[in-house]
Amino acid sequence: VDAVQTRSNAARAALASARAGLDVARAQVGVQRVAEDFTEIRAPFDGVVLVKNANVGDIITPLSSAAGTQGAVVTMADMSTLEVEADVSEGSLAKARVGQPVEVLLDALPGVRFMGEVGGLVPTVDRAKATVTVKVRFKQLDARILPEMSAKVSFLSQPITAADQQPVLAVNPKALQKDPDQGQGTPGRRFVWKLRAQGNAAEGQVPTLQVEAVDVQVGRTLGDVTEVKPTQPGALKAGDKVVVRTEQPLKPGDAVRQADAP
Repeated sequence: VDAVQTRSNAARAALASARAGLDVARAQVGVQRVAEDFTEIRAPFDGVVLVKNANVGDIITPLSSAAGTQGAVVTMADMSTLEVEADVSEGSLAKARVGQPVEVLLDALPGVRFMGEVGGLVPTVDRAKATVTVKVRFKQLDARILPEMSAKVSFLSQPITAADQQPVLAVNPKALQKDPDQGQGTPGRRFVWKLRAQGNAAEGQVPTLQVEAVDVQVGRTLGDVTEVKPTQPGALKAGDKVVVRTEQPLKPGDAVRQADAP
């Protein structure tokens, strides 16, 4: 009986030792898995590698505090979250509010206008420049927009519609003429004096300039010009010359001479 009991105790001890060894082996597997994870570099987000900061054999430390070490393997950018950072003077800060529409022009893409809005303001002032950094996010990203591009932004009082982006005719406000009001609240017609060349130089004739009245509808004021739309389509086109100033009243068909530029 004693011998059987002794063998049983020995078997139990061997089983406990085997279980302990199994636990140690499992722990070692966990350690090796962690060590294996350390050999892989994972980006915290989906993006594009902009710069490779380290090469094979370089030492990488979190803060790059030691001599001869690097702080990052690569520099990445999330292309879906590109923003424009604009420095706005303190005096103009009231013009930039969160959600305000913005027009963005990139130096690398002249003639292409991108719409955006103010996404936020950095809550600190650069005392050296007396400016606040305003972050502008794009309404719709374009594959041609790249990090570190130079940009100019314009803060708009209202969003730009598709109609606003269509080309329009505009003239110097001084070119707009007006007939007397017709009474009963009916305003007089608005028109411009369009210059029209008469005579064919190819046939030996001396061309002269005559004026023609073109009725227009007056639209928006766009800076130092005013939008106009001829009531008769095609009566006034881009590039046509109009009278801005005259020394005496005109009537249709009058011959005029174009003054030399001052």
